[in-house]
Amino acid sequence: MEIGTPVPQVRFMTRVRDDSIEGPNPYRWEPKTSDDYFAGKRVLVFSLPGAFTPTCSTYQLPGFEEKYNHILELGIDEIYCMSVNDSFVMNKWAKDQCIERVKVIPDGNGEFTDGMGMLVDMTAVGFGKRSRRYAFVAKDGVVEKMFVEPESTEDNPDPYGETSPETVIAYLESK
Repeated sequence: MEIGTPVPQVRFMTRVRDDSIEGPNPYRWEPKTSDDYFAGKRVLVFSLPGAFTPTCSTYQLPGFEEKYNHILELGIDEIYCMSVNDSFVMNKWAKDQCIERVKVIPDGNGEFTDGMGMLVDMTAVGFGKRSRRYAFVAKDGVVEKMFVEPESTEDNPDPYGETSPETVIAYLESK
């Protein structure tokens, strides 16, 4: 995905809490579009291979949650975490991680990730098609800056650094 390119236009299937629904699972389906997330805003999105995975759960998601207010002070309107996981998994992961500010986006079919050119085949480790670890800043749905981790190698199976909160903050502070 090149700078200046619009983000892919897709539909995301989300589950949202609805207090009018009784019982132990008061959630309903709510389709969202790329425009719902990106139109008229400057946003930061970080995408990762999977919810509940070690680097994502130990460093990346909690790091962006911790630095949320500082990132917003640097001109970002919203921070999103995306993964090729369904809404049930993404919501449960956010709850498990005590995430209150970063919003999760389920790209269950990998359509957005594929459109970004970041869908990778991880069948060798039992993941199927997943997202490469990347992040981007977009303004009104147009990519302003990309951060992409190097490809996995045997010596470094889960590269992490280019998409860390610290790297993204350094970029935002330089603008």
